[in-house]
Amino acid sequence: MNGWLVAAATLLVLGVGPALWGAATGPVRRRVVAQNLATLLVCLVMLLLAQGYARPAYIDLGLVLSVLGPAGTLVYARLLADELAAVPPTARVARAMTTLSVAAPPLVLPLCVVTGPGRSLAKLLVIGALLMAGNTVSGRAMAGGAHLQRETHDG
Repeated sequence: MNGWLVAAATLLVLGVGPALWGAATGPVRRRVVAQNLATLLVCLVMLLLAQGYARPAYIDLGLVLSVLGPAGTLVYARLLADELAAVPPTARVARAMTTLSVAAPPLVLPLCVVTGPGRSLAKLLVIGALLMAGNTVSGRAMAGGAHLQRETHDG
């Protein structure tokens, strides 16, 4: 077992476990944020496993998660707009989503350094950019739950 696999296991236990618990319990707004966090962490676990097992195909799984995770958050924000509008967003939720969008690229950069030039590096850079952009858009959607509800009733 190498350091990459230890990091993946640690992130899985200490990060994904609590995020899944948060997605399964509590108020709707926290659930959606926890779901987004779980997606980010599972994507990072896949990237760590790709490096640990020397399997570049796992990077493709991370790429798919980096696209589908924030899209899922946007779908939840749209479907749960009424419930999200009932509870106004707190500064804590906004900070959590901003932290997620800022934290993604620095977590991917060490893997970029180790990977070296090539196709895998390009994929890692795209994943970092997608995670950052997706979490930023998701954060805005979560902060604007009332805005989504008004658009639904107006249109």
